Amino acid sequence: MESHENLTKKKKSHIPFRLNFLFFAVFLLFSIVILRLGVVQIVNGEEYKKELERTENIIVKNPVPRGRILDSNWRVIVDNEPVNAIVYSRMPGTTQKERLEVATKLSKYIEVPIDDISDKDERDLKDYWLIKFPEKAEEKYSEKEFAELEDSELYKLQLERITASDLSVFTPEELEIFKIKRELDRGYDLTINIIKDNVSQEEFAVVSENLGELPGVDIMTNWDRKYNYGSTFQTILGNVTSGLPSEKIDYYLSRGYSRNDRIGASYIEEQYEDVLKGTKEETKYIKDKSGNIIETVPVSSGERGQDLVLTIDMELQKKVEQIIEEELLQAKKNSGNYMLDRAFVVMMNPKTGEILSLGGKQLIDNNGSVEVQDFSIGTMTSQYEMGSAVKGATILTGYQTGAIDIGTYQYDEPIKIKDTPLTGSYTRLGRINDLTALKKSSNVYMFKTTISMANAVYRYNEALNINPKYFDTMRYYFSQFGLGVKTGIDLPNEATGYRGTETKPGLLLYLSIGQYDSYTPLQMAQYISTIANGGYRMKPLIVKEIRQPSNDSKLGNVVYQITPQVLNRVDMDDKYIKRVQEGFRQVYQEAGGTAYTQFYNAPYSPAGKTGTAQSRYYGPKKEFYGDNTYNLTLVGYAPHDNPEVAFSVVVPWMSTDKDAVNKTIGRRILDAYFGLKQSRNTSTSAAINVQGQIDSPDNNDQGGQNQSQAEGSLISDVETTNAIEVIRNE
Repeated sequence: MESHENLTKKKKSHIPFRLNFLFFAVFLLFSIVILRLGVVQIVNGEEYKKELERTENIIVKNPVPRGRILDSNWRVIVDNEPVNAIVYSRMPGTTQKERLEVATKLSKYIEVPIDDISDKDERDLKDYWLIKFPEKAEEKYSEKEFAELEDSELYKLQLERITASDLSVFTPEELEIFKIKRELDRGYDLTINIIKDNVSQEEFAVVSENLGELPGVDIMTNWDRKYNYGSTFQTILGNVTSGLPSEKIDYYLSRGYSRNDRIGASYIEEQYEDVLKGTKEETKYIKDKSGNIIETVPVSSGERGQDLVLTIDMELQKKVEQIIEEELLQAKKNSGNYMLDRAFVVMMNPKTGEILSLGGKQLIDNNGSVEVQDFSIGTMTSQYEMGSAVKGATILTGYQTGAIDIGTYQYDEPIKIKDTPLTGSYTRLGRINDLTALKKSSNVYMFKTTISMANAVYRYNEALNINPKYFDTMRYYFSQFGLGVKTGIDLPNEATGYRGTETKPGLLLYLSIGQYDSYTPLQMAQYISTIANGGYRMKPLIVKEIRQPSNDSKLGNVVYQITPQVLNRVDMDDKYIKRVQEGFRQVYQEAGGTAYTQFYNAPYSPAGKTGTAQSRYYGPKKEFYGDNTYNLTLVGYAPHDNPEVAFSVVVPWMSTDKDAVNKTIGRRILDAYFGLKQSRNTSTSAAINVQGQIDSPDNNDQGGQNQSQAEGSLISDVETTNAIEVIRNE
């Protein structure tokens, strides 16, 4: 009994102990939890609070309209015009499947051309096939390959095994979806990507009505380039892409461009891309940690590109292009001119280097009919032997090297070098001096001057021993006028001409008359300008000013003004240059001059040099390669005693040297230039007279603006006259 009671007491004593132990354990656990919560809240609380509140700021830049391009009289040549566009902004986390659904729906509302799909799109088409036919895609690899290969390796294997037959299953409708989806895929998150530009009003309206079922798709007014003068001067103006070109995409992306940005692709648009592109509009998107956009904040409204004011006079440019086209077509009608397909004109201010007109036309055979295309760019990218037009440089080289002096007489008669045919001028000119040699375009005078320069001795039908170094000597002096070197024009892709590689003695003689090395029409204009202005080689300028953009019809303030730049002063005495200037005057103004017939009655007192080069054809028509041909050229300036315009005319690949098309073009373009000047002077006088009769303050303000615009060409003339004087004084 007693033992039973003791046992019961022992059991009872164990129960409170276990309960106490349990309570203690629970207390301990709660203490640990409370302690941990305290650490979380007190020690790390701020850090976790920041984590919960953490957001991400993304700056998205959207393009703005490009700057305008104006001519020297502030006429707008290239502008922007609004166009309707369908765009897409990809939201973060959007999947391929979701974009495919959007593309499928959008294809019902817009038409997308598919005739431009080619072999270069094969990779994108294969990716589209994999998404479109996932079950068939799995059949492109075996179970063993699936088990052994990584996903990237399987993907590569699938691409390799997709055949042309697989891709042929796409219907026209599916190809439209493919093109739309590809555009959806190309964009970055939150960045506007143009799906279709220049959409019709019907497409614009129907997409607008169905935006609710097209997540990410929107409508907007975009811009396109508008060329107010049509194809006039088009090749020099250049063009704009519809997106970054694939061959330069890394370069432009590294400079902050987006894949969808338009950029200048050629010539003026390309050369002045940084000026014309403008400052992008910026928007800040604020996202939470899950990627959801919680706020949109405008950062900058952006600003369209700055405006370019060119040196080109578009009224003159139009007249020049019309003259080239008319005379080119007329010459083409003459029998035998089967190789003729182009002609060029360059007009520039010889004292400032400002280009007034760059004109070129090319005839294209379009299924039996002749089509005339702009080829202004050929004035600086194509090169030809220029013939006797370069003889001014030859005479000046002779003076400077001591081969001849002012008034030196030589006998013009055919010459014969051993193992070469008899050659000479177009007729025996007899005993002539340097002026007559230029006036009548003597080949023999140039030959004998060159032989003397090379310290060689000519004997009839004997070999001529000339050191090849004299090719370098002649080219050195020629280059000072811009022949055979870059002119420095502010445009890309300028050609320098072709320099012959053989050094036979007879070829040096041909070099002296412009029938060995080749030059561009622009180089010829720089050459004649250098002689016209007294020996200063001016950098050709195509852009005159850069101006701030404005939101109305007025011009913005000048940001930067391009000033005349002297590239070099020719290494020749002034008296020699004046002597050649006199010879050039006689070419145009005295009986017997090779341009006298066309220019003897010109009221603006021109001077210059004609040229005819016997050459061989190596143009686009390969079936005529090697055929004999003539390049007809003309260089000149006016007035001869105070030149304000210099020019070159080049008509290559004529079948006869009897045609005067080069001189006809030359006369007509000078008539056009001085005719425009006279009409503007008359308009200015009329504006000034009207201005004097107006009393209203408001009208006076407007009249003053009109007067300033009307006097623009006159002010330019004064600045032009003074520019070279400033250079001389320096």
